[in-house]
Amino acid sequence: MTAALVIWSAIAGLIVGSFLNVVIYRVPQGLSVVAPRSACPACHTPIAVRDNVPVISWLVLRGRCRSCRAPISVRYPLVESGTALSFGLVAWRIGPHPQLAAFLVCAASLLALAIIDVEHLRLPSRIVYPASVLVIALLLGSSALLDQWHHSVVGALCALAWLTLFGTIHVVSPRALGAGDVRLAPLLGFALGWLSVSAVVVGFFVANLVGSIVGVSLLAAHRLQRRQPIPYGVFLAIGAGVAILFTPQILSPWPALRTLLG
Repeated sequence: MTAALVIWSAIAGLIVGSFLNVVIYRVPQGLSVVAPRSACPACHTPIAVRDNVPVISWLVLRGRCRSCRAPISVRYPLVESGTALSFGLVAWRIGPHPQLAAFLVCAASLLALAIIDVEHLRLPSRIVYPASVLVIALLLGSSALLDQWHHSVVGALCALAWLTLFGTIHVVSPRALGAGDVRLAPLLGFALGWLSVSAVVVGFFVANLVGSIVGVSLLAAHRLQRRQPIPYGVFLAIGAGVAILFTPQILSPWPALRTLLG
């Protein structure tokens, strides 16, 4: 059952990843993600169905447009395969349970937001708000189906805690934390808190650890100025992903801490 779920989730991830490519390209430009049809950015020829098969079409076309032979960024198959991998891992971690849909939506949203943040230093509200509403609604539905409302209560408290913490940091030092990170905080707090307080702590710790390592490394290599903003949303996404997938394994050497956090 688990193997089949992982495989089907990965296949679904390929399809969703193809849509995420549209989202990543169009949302920062303020364009619709449903119309018009996808087209080559160079010659504007609409992409045929046969050339829109995730990963495979890019390989068959050798990374070039069929019409004008302009290069197609390798980001497209990477996003598709990355979404497939993310979906497979989340399905492996969560299993055949009602909350799986919520965490798949969370994974897809965080992947799109992370890439947009790298390219534009933005976490668009057009993605953050709908993703937050959908994930929270699905998790509330899961609590109802499982009759385990304590998950949603803890999630709501963690969402409020993260919103308060991130909002305070943003007010005190807007350069340190952007408004987009504040808007994203409730989604991450609720989703991770729904799993456990341990996941919230691991997610926050990993995000800041990875962010610090990358920031210091870029400063040492003179690739980043001290006052230059960094895409903190990327590190939040990494922290959340690690927390969702590996919190039990990370805390296994410290059973007392895991029991304390819950």
